[in-house]
Amino acid sequence: MKLALIGYGAMGKLIEAVAVGRGHEIGLIVTDADANLTAAELSDKLKGCDAAIEFTVAPAVERNVEACMIAGVPLALGTTGWNEKRAEIEQIVNENNGGLVFGANFSIGVNLFYKIAEYAAEVFSKFPEYETFIEEQHHSRKIDSPSGTALKIKSIVEKHINKDISVAATRAGNIPGTHRVGFDAAADQILLEHTARSREGFASGAVLAAEWIAGKRGFYEFTEVMDERLKTLV
Repeated sequence: MKLALIGYGAMGKLIEAVAVGRGHEIGLIVTDADANLTAAELSDKLKGCDAAIEFTVAPAVERNVEACMIAGVPLALGTTGWNEKRAEIEQIVNENNGGLVFGANFSIGVNLFYKIAEYAAEVFSKFPEYETFIEEQHHSRKIDSPSGTALKIKSIVEKHINKDISVAATRAGNIPGTHRVGFDAAADQILLEHTARSREGFASGAVLAAEWIAGKRGFYEFTEVMDERLKTLV
């Protein structure tokens, strides 16, 4: 495919390497120098690409989504922190008959961790002596706190546990990302943990998301990509 990369920081450069390694062509790179472009102006640059991958900052998401939808370019959206504008973003996609897949975290391991956390929450909901907590750690440059991944885990666990769940966030150093779900009682504690060793897992998942959304219409979450993949393995 011919891919557009919207955002060319550390993640954008890593996604480029993964995409090229999988045989894709990078047709366009959108950098900070393009920050003042309108959605219509950016859409002109995007035309001809088969899909786009977006890793920027939350305030830029609406413009970038609109540009992709106007250009008819399906989008894999990896930026977090825009959930309060979800209704507006979904409306933009639907009004333009476009395609978008978003994820709080594109790591395949994290998405499998979601499944494990949900199963554990369902089990522990039968034992009220256990209280649930969530912890997350990221590098000091990460802006949103708690992370989108931690909030996603919280929403999954809350399907089964009808109690207030504490979420603790740490920002320090160069931590790629660590997430924990714990179940604590007087007698013992059970701790589930996912630790990212590098950002390559996020980049691989982002390219997988772009491959999946190419040619599709609609508003999807990356968990649906993983659900579909898991069904093919059964």
